[in-house]
Amino acid sequence: MKEKRRVVITGLGMITPLGTGVSKNWEALCRGQSGVGPLTRFNASHLKCQVAGEIKDFKPLDYLDGKFIRRFDPLHQYAVASAKMAFEDSGLPRVAADPSRMGVVMGTSVGAHTSFKATYAPPGPVPTKTPPFFIMNAAGNMVAAVTAIEFGCRGPHHCVMDACASGSNAIGLGFRTIQHDEADIMITGASESPLVEPLIASLDALGALSSKRNREPQKACRPFDGDRDGFVSGEGSGVLILESLDHALDRGAHIYGEITGYGNNCDAYHYTAPKAETQAECIKLALKDAGLSPQDVDYINAHGTSTILSDAGETAAIKAALGEHAGKVPVSSTKSATGHLWGASGAVEAIFTLLTIKNGIIPPTINYEVPDPACDLDYVPNTARKADVKIALSNSFGFGGINGTLVLKRY
Repeated sequence: MKEKRRVVITGLGMITPLGTGVSKNWEALCRGQSGVGPLTRFNASHLKCQVAGEIKDFKPLDYLDGKFIRRFDPLHQYAVASAKMAFEDSGLPRVAADPSRMGVVMGTSVGAHTSFKATYAPPGPVPTKTPPFFIMNAAGNMVAAVTAIEFGCRGPHHCVMDACASGSNAIGLGFRTIQHDEADIMITGASESPLVEPLIASLDALGALSSKRNREPQKACRPFDGDRDGFVSGEGSGVLILESLDHALDRGAHIYGEITGYGNNCDAYHYTAPKAETQAECIKLALKDAGLSPQDVDYINAHGTSTILSDAGETAAIKAALGEHAGKVPVSSTKSATGHLWGASGAVEAIFTLLTIKNGIIPPTINYEVPDPACDLDYVPNTARKADVKIALSNSFGFGGINGTLVLKRY
């Protein structure tokens, strides 16, 4: 049997409510800054939840031409802009020596709903003429397609729509593609622009969103805290350049870290409620894939959404997967700072996990004030912590019971 190839990360790009660009995000995250504020994309006065993680400093013309901006949803704009950042960071030439060996796996949870809303629920009369590019926005795969077209990628191509596990599973699929020698380079990650009234109103009616802190929006997202009352929606994107180790070494690339394991499964249990037992199995699958034991784990970037069931369930899953070692492992939720970026969250959190390994700083879980007996791990409360992190996990668990765990390692 042919030996699987090693896979490393050589480029990063991201846009979140904390800012545009990797360095700006990392600095804000380690300061304990929150990107959550009042929800301004529509009039939310009739909703219980009136806060969100909105992107504030993104300037599309810095990355994209006017025609692309006019034609495509913010979802696609965030994706291509982040991919350009990651590609530039990687030092790869814009024209690949062999385009058939460079592929794309991008994820999104819900697709281009901003364009749907703008076209068929505008503030004035419904338009008599539908924009011809509306169908391009409506096609769910377009977040991967626009990225492939931008960089001339003619290799393996997939779009992952796995709810809030989309980003992690997109990275996992890109990892597998290189492992099995189907590509040398994969552009992978996820993008999301879900802050439109129908989606937020539906979650509001479901009771999934935080509603107690509309006047203190920066304190609304509080994963694992005993006074948490729901998650905070956000928007953004994260893109990683994956390469085979040989390819990266041959060109003298800077290497952020290595992906050594990936686990993926489904609860097959409930549309929205998590199942800790299956999540634990997902973590175990990732560790087995990496050839590691629970004692090897130095840090976990948690899914940590700030909902009652999800945070307690993930805590139970970590304890079931790692056993006694669970109590010794720092766990933090970076969603406390960004809000929940839906499908993009796993990609953004994988970047944060890599930076934790690279910089030796564990980002905090901010807004942690009240202990919860059901959440009794070390959540790195409120203040970043210096630590020697060699191996870390990044968890993502989505509606429909879709689970994904990545194992990231210092190179």
